[in-house]
Amino acid sequence: MSKLTVVLPGIGYHKDKPLLYYSSKLMMNLGYEVISIEYHDLPSKVKGDKAMMRKAFELAFAQCEEQLSGVDFSGYEEVVFIGKSIGTAVVAKYVSDHKLSARQVWYTPVEETFAFGSEDVIAFIGDDDPWSDVEHVKSVANDMGIPLHSYPECNHSLECGDVGRNIEIVGDVIKKTDQYINS
Repeated sequence: MSKLTVVLPGIGYHKDKPLLYYSSKLMMNLGYEVISIEYHDLPSKVKGDKAMMRKAFELAFAQCEEQLSGVDFSGYEEVVFIGKSIGTAVVAKYVSDHKLSARQVWYTPVEETFAFGSEDVIAFIGDDDPWSDVEHVKSVANDMGIPLHSYPECNHSLECGDVGRNIEIVGDVIKKTDQYINS
């Protein structure tokens, strides 16, 4: 059985950072081929600036489209998209635009992610995420029926300042991702 995972990073949060590194390793261990999207030349100062965030999203989406242009998704029995931050919005739009039957894993989704609808999604967010209106994200996820796991005192990288707890949180996120994939 051929299975594919597409991993989309955030701004400054690349495939070798803990959430994406370990989720990629998990998916490889589960027999998935992994494609990691890489962004280039995104604006770096976007936090709190809706126009710059939109520009970053449009650039990231265009780069995703380009990097996946040769992929025949119909050749895979299972497809999973894993996104982090702005990558969650890119994932949601890409799956929606291409009408793909794919599972989605959203690590620290930005509010814009929810604009593209959702089917078969699991999400994770920190309660102290400065990139999102966390209460709004929780409310929208609840309204859309998206399981959203939140972590107290954690930031946009699901880190809380204590290394031991950070490792436990990453372990919990990967365990829940594994359970979702295998459900």
